[in-house]
Amino acid sequence: MASGYDRALSVFSPDGHVFQVEYAQEAVKRGTCAVGVKGAHIVVLGCEKRSAMKLQDTRITPSKICLVDNHVALAFAGLNADARILVDNARVEAQSHRLTVEDPVSIEYITRYIAGVQQRFTQAGGVRPFGISTLVVGFDLNDKVPRLYQTEPSGIYSAWKANAIGRSSKTVREFLERNHKPDMDREETVKLTVRSLLEVVQTGAKNIEIAVMEPGGTLELLGTEAIEKYVEEINNEKQEEAARRPGRQGAAGASGTTTLPTRGAGDAGDEDI
Repeated sequence: MASGYDRALSVFSPDGHVFQVEYAQEAVKRGTCAVGVKGAHIVVLGCEKRSAMKLQDTRITPSKICLVDNHVALAFAGLNADARILVDNARVEAQSHRLTVEDPVSIEYITRYIAGVQQRFTQAGGVRPFGISTLVVGFDLNDKVPRLYQTEPSGIYSAWKANAIGRSSKTVREFLERNHKPDMDREETVKLTVRSLLEVVQTGAKNIEIAVMEPGGTLELLGTEAIEKYVEEINNEKQEEAARRPGRQGAAGASGTTTLPTRGAGDAGDEDI
Protein backbone atom coordinates (compact mmCIF):
# COMPACT_ATOMS: atom_id res chain seq x y z
CA MET A 1 0.00 0.00 0.00
CA ALA A 2 1.23 3.52 -0.82
CA SER A 3 -0.38 4.93 2.40
CA GLY A 4 -0.27 8.53 1.20
CA TYR A 5 3.37 8.48 0.10
CA ASP A 6 2.30 8.71 -3.55
CA ARG A 7 0.65 12.12 -3.15
CA ALA A 8 3.88 14.12 -3.39
CA LEU A 9 6.67 13.48 -5.86
CA SER A 10 9.44 14.63 -3.49
CA VAL A 11 8.52 12.21 -0.66
CA PHE A 12 10.10 8.80 -0.23
CA SER A 13 8.17 5.92 1.28
CA PRO A 14 9.73 4.23 4.35
CA ASP A 15 11.04 1.39 2.15
CA GLY A 16 12.77 3.77 -0.27
CA HIS A 17 10.22 4.00 -3.11
CA VAL A 18 9.14 7.08 -5.04
CA PHE A 19 5.71 5.91 -6.08
CA GLN A 20 5.06 8.58 -8.71
CA VAL A 21 8.10 7.33 -10.66
CA GLU A 22 6.86 3.75 -10.40
CA TYR A 23 3.42 4.83 -11.63
CA ALA A 24 5.12 6.46 -14.64
CA GLN A 25 6.84 3.16 -15.37
CA GLU A 26 3.43 1.46 -15.30
CA ALA A 27 2.21 3.99 -17.89
CA VAL A 28 5.11 2.89 -20.12
CA LYS A 29 4.11 -0.77 -19.76
CA ARG A 30 0.59 0.09 -20.95
CA GLY A 31 1.89 1.83 -24.08
CA THR A 32 2.28 0.17 -27.46
CA CYS A 33 5.44 -1.85 -28.01
CA ALA A 34 8.59 -0.33 -29.55
CA VAL A 35 11.70 -2.27 -30.61
CA GLY A 36 15.26 -1.25 -31.47
CA VAL A 37 17.76 -3.62 -33.11
CA LYS A 38 21.39 -3.05 -34.11
CA GLY A 39 23.05 -4.85 -37.00
CA ALA A 40 26.60 -4.69 -38.29
CA HIS A 41 26.25 -1.25 -39.93
CA ILE A 42 22.56 -0.52 -39.48
CA VAL A 43 20.05 0.23 -36.75
CA VAL A 44 16.31 -0.38 -37.03
CA LEU A 45 13.37 0.95 -35.02
CA GLY A 46 10.00 -0.77 -35.03
CA CYS A 47 6.73 0.21 -33.37
CA GLU A 48 3.31 -1.24 -32.89
CA LYS A 49 0.85 1.19 -34.47
CA ARG A 50 -2.67 1.49 -33.12
CA SER A 51 -5.51 1.10 -35.60
CA ALA A 52 -6.88 4.43 -36.84
CA MET A 53 -10.56 5.24 -36.47
CA LYS A 54 -12.70 5.24 -39.59
CA LEU A 55 -12.97 9.06 -39.80
CA GLN A 56 -9.41 9.79 -38.61
CA ASP A 57 -6.96 11.43 -41.01
CA THR A 58 -3.90 9.20 -40.77
CA ARG A 59 -1.71 11.63 -42.73
CA ILE A 60 -1.36 14.01 -39.77
CA THR A 61 -1.54 11.45 -36.97
CA PRO A 62 1.73 11.69 -34.95
CA SER A 63 4.13 8.80 -35.41
CA LYS A 64 5.78 6.98 -32.51
CA ILE A 65 9.11 7.22 -34.38
CA CYS A 66 10.48 10.78 -34.29
CA LEU A 67 13.48 12.43 -35.94
CA VAL A 68 15.54 14.49 -33.46
CA ASP A 69 18.30 15.49 -35.91
CA ASN A 70 19.42 14.27 -39.32
CA HIS A 71 21.40 11.45 -37.70
CA VAL A 72 19.35 10.83 -34.52
CA ALA A 73 15.91 9.25 -34.14
CA LEU A 74 13.90 7.90 -31.25
CA ALA A 75 10.89 5.71 -30.62
CA PHE A 76 8.83 5.89 -27.45
CA ALA A 77 6.30 3.95 -25.43
CA GLY A 78 3.90 5.65 -23.06
CA LEU A 79 1.98 8.92 -23.12
CA ASN A 80 2.02 10.62 -26.52
CA ALA A 81 1.59 14.13 -25.10
CA ASP A 82 4.61 13.71 -22.81
CA ALA A 83 6.66 12.39 -25.72
CA ARG A 84 5.84 15.45 -27.85
CA ILE A 85 7.23 17.81 -25.20
CA LEU A 86 10.35 15.72 -24.59
CA VAL A 87 11.08 15.36 -28.33
CA ASP A 88 10.72 19.13 -28.83
CA ASN A 89 13.22 19.75 -26.01
CA ALA A 90 15.65 17.26 -27.56
CA ARG A 91 15.37 18.91 -31.00
CA VAL A 92 16.08 22.37 -29.56
CA GLU A 93 19.13 21.02 -27.70
CA ALA A 94 20.42 19.29 -30.85
CA GLN A 95 20.18 22.52 -32.87
CA SER A 96 21.67 24.61 -30.06
CA HIS A 97 24.63 22.22 -29.85
CA ARG A 98 25.11 22.42 -33.63
CA LEU A 99 25.15 26.25 -33.53
CA THR A 100 27.48 26.44 -30.52
CA VAL A 101 29.98 23.69 -31.27
CA GLU A 102 29.48 23.55 -35.06
CA ASP A 103 29.23 19.77 -34.87
CA PRO A 104 26.18 17.51 -34.58
CA VAL A 105 25.43 15.98 -31.21
CA SER A 106 26.72 12.52 -30.40
CA ILE A 107 24.08 9.89 -29.73
CA GLU A 108 25.20 9.47 -26.13
CA TYR A 109 25.12 13.25 -25.54
CA ILE A 110 21.51 13.66 -26.69
CA THR A 111 20.52 10.51 -24.77
CA ARG A 112 22.11 11.90 -21.61
CA TYR A 113 20.25 15.18 -22.18
CA ILE A 114 16.89 13.41 -22.57
CA ALA A 115 17.54 11.32 -19.46
CA GLY A 116 18.54 14.50 -17.57
CA VAL A 117 15.26 16.20 -18.44
CA GLN A 118 13.34 13.12 -17.30
CA GLN A 119 15.31 13.00 -14.04
CA ARG A 120 14.65 16.69 -13.24
CA PHE A 121 10.95 15.96 -13.32
CA THR A 122 11.34 13.33 -10.58
CA GLN A 123 12.96 15.62 -8.01
CA ALA A 124 10.80 18.75 -7.71
CA GLY A 125 7.37 19.49 -6.29
CA GLY A 126 4.49 20.66 -8.47
CA VAL A 127 5.44 18.48 -11.45
CA ARG A 128 5.12 14.82 -12.37
CA PRO A 129 7.49 12.42 -14.15
CA PHE A 130 7.35 11.91 -17.91
CA GLY A 131 5.26 8.82 -18.55
CA ILE A 132 7.45 7.54 -21.38
CA SER A 133 10.53 5.45 -22.11
CA THR A 134 12.54 6.10 -25.27
CA LEU A 135 14.82 4.17 -27.60
CA VAL A 136 17.40 6.57 -29.09
CA VAL A 137 19.30 5.43 -32.20
CA GLY A 138 21.72 6.88 -34.72
CA PHE A 139 25.33 7.23 -35.83
CA ASP A 140 28.01 9.58 -34.54
CA LEU A 141 29.90 11.88 -36.90
CA ASN A 142 32.30 9.95 -39.20
CA ASP A 143 31.46 6.69 -37.46
CA LYS A 144 29.82 3.56 -38.89
CA VAL A 145 29.08 1.95 -35.53
CA PRO A 146 25.31 1.99 -34.80
CA ARG A 147 24.19 3.31 -31.41
CA LEU A 148 21.13 2.26 -29.42
CA TYR A 149 20.20 3.67 -26.01
CA GLN A 150 17.19 3.44 -23.74
CA THR A 151 15.95 6.07 -21.28
CA GLU A 152 13.43 5.49 -18.49
CA PRO A 153 11.04 7.80 -16.58
CA SER A 154 13.43 7.76 -13.61
CA GLY A 155 16.23 9.33 -15.69
CA ILE A 156 18.30 6.17 -16.13
CA TYR A 157 19.85 5.53 -19.55
CA SER A 158 21.72 2.51 -20.86
CA ALA A 159 23.20 1.13 -24.10
CA TRP A 160 21.80 -1.97 -25.80
CA LYS A 161 22.36 -4.27 -28.77
CA ALA A 162 18.59 -4.85 -29.04
CA ASN A 163 15.76 -3.94 -26.73
CA ALA A 164 12.00 -3.52 -26.42
CA ILE A 165 9.82 -1.17 -24.38
CA GLY A 166 6.08 -0.92 -23.80
CA ARG A 167 3.40 -3.61 -23.76
CA SER A 168 4.71 -7.19 -23.61
CA SER A 169 8.30 -5.90 -23.74
CA LYS A 170 9.54 -8.82 -21.65
CA THR A 171 8.26 -11.34 -24.20
CA VAL A 172 9.82 -9.43 -27.10
CA ARG A 173 13.12 -8.96 -25.25
CA GLU A 174 13.37 -12.69 -24.58
CA PHE A 175 12.75 -13.35 -28.28
CA LEU A 176 15.52 -10.89 -29.21
CA GLU A 177 17.92 -12.52 -26.75
CA ARG A 178 17.42 -15.87 -28.51
CA ASN A 179 17.68 -14.60 -32.08
CA HIS A 180 19.94 -11.53 -32.16
CA LYS A 181 23.33 -11.76 -33.88
CA PRO A 182 25.95 -8.97 -33.82
CA ASP A 183 26.92 -9.12 -37.52
CA MET A 184 23.48 -9.01 -39.17
CA ASP A 185 23.05 -7.25 -42.51
CA ARG A 186 20.14 -4.99 -43.47
CA GLU A 187 17.72 -7.74 -44.46
CA GLU A 188 18.38 -9.83 -41.36
CA THR A 189 18.08 -6.82 -39.03
CA VAL A 190 14.79 -5.61 -40.51
CA LYS A 191 13.37 -9.15 -40.56
CA LEU A 192 14.30 -9.70 -36.90
CA THR A 193 12.63 -6.41 -35.95
CA VAL A 194 9.43 -7.31 -37.80
CA ARG A 195 9.45 -10.85 -36.43
CA SER A 196 9.88 -9.61 -32.85
CA LEU A 197 6.90 -7.25 -33.25
CA LEU A 198 4.78 -10.09 -34.62
CA GLU A 199 5.17 -11.74 -31.22
CA VAL A 200 2.73 -9.13 -29.85
CA VAL A 201 1.04 -7.67 -32.96
CA GLN A 202 -1.68 -9.97 -34.28
CA THR A 203 -2.98 -7.83 -37.15
CA GLY A 204 0.07 -7.99 -39.43
CA ALA A 205 1.80 -5.28 -41.44
CA LYS A 206 -0.90 -2.61 -41.23
CA ASN A 207 -0.18 -2.10 -37.54
CA ILE A 208 3.63 -2.14 -37.77
CA GLU A 209 5.89 0.84 -38.34
CA ILE A 210 9.55 0.32 -39.33
CA ALA A 211 12.34 2.90 -39.68
CA VAL A 212 15.88 2.17 -40.88
CA MET A 213 19.02 4.27 -40.39
CA GLU A 214 22.42 3.66 -42.01
CA PRO A 215 25.76 5.53 -41.80
CA GLY A 216 25.68 8.87 -43.60
CA GLY A 217 21.98 8.59 -44.39
CA THR A 218 18.77 9.95 -42.93
CA LEU A 219 15.90 8.03 -41.40
CA GLU A 220 14.11 5.80 -43.91
CA LEU A 221 10.52 4.80 -43.16
CA LEU A 222 9.46 1.56 -44.83
CA GLY A 223 6.13 1.52 -46.64
CA THR A 224 3.30 -0.86 -45.90
CA GLU A 225 4.02 -2.96 -49.01
CA ALA A 226 7.65 -3.50 -48.00
CA ILE A 227 6.61 -4.52 -44.49
CA GLU A 228 3.97 -6.90 -45.90
CA LYS A 229 6.68 -8.71 -47.89
CA TYR A 230 8.65 -9.32 -44.68
CA VAL A 231 5.50 -10.49 -42.88
CA GLU A 232 4.62 -12.93 -45.68
CA GLU A 233 8.15 -14.29 -45.74
CA ILE A 234 8.13 -14.78 -41.97
CA ASN A 235 4.71 -16.49 -42.07
CA ASN A 236 5.93 -18.84 -44.82
CA GLU A 237 8.98 -19.75 -42.74
CA LYS A 238 6.75 -20.48 -39.74
CA GLN A 239 4.49 -22.71 -41.85
CA GLU A 240 7.48 -24.63 -43.20
CA GLU A 241 8.79 -25.17 -39.66
CA ALA A 242 5.36 -26.33 -38.50
CA ALA A 243 5.13 -28.72 -41.47
CA ARG A 244 8.50 -30.26 -40.67
CA ARG A 245 7.79 -30.90 -37.00
CA PRO A 246 5.15 -33.68 -37.39
CA GLY A 247 7.44 -35.46 -39.89
CA ARG A 248 10.29 -35.41 -37.41
CA GLN A 249 8.08 -36.75 -34.64
CA GLY A 250 6.74 -39.51 -36.93
CA ALA A 251 10.25 -40.50 -37.99
CA ALA A 252 11.37 -40.55 -34.38
CA GLY A 253 8.38 -42.70 -33.43
CA ALA A 254 9.00 -45.12 -36.32
CA SER A 255 12.66 -45.52 -35.50
CA GLY A 256 11.94 -45.86 -31.80
CA THR A 257 9.50 -48.80 -32.11
CA THR A 258 10.91 -52.29 -31.51
CA THR A 259 9.39 -55.66 -32.36
CA LEU A 260 8.80 -57.90 -29.34
CA PRO A 261 9.41 -61.64 -29.84
CA THR A 262 6.35 -63.85 -29.68
CA ARG A 263 6.25 -67.03 -27.74
CA GLY A 264 4.80 -70.31 -28.83
CA ALA A 265 2.76 -72.73 -26.75
CA GLY A 266 5.86 -74.76 -25.84
CA ASP A 267 7.67 -71.73 -24.51
CA ALA A 268 4.77 -70.92 -22.19
CA GLY A 269 4.88 -74.47 -20.78
CA ASP A 270 8.62 -74.26 -20.10
CA GLU A 271 8.12 -70.97 -18.14
CA ASP A 272 5.59 -72.64 -15.81
CA ILE A 273 8.04 -75.36 -14.74
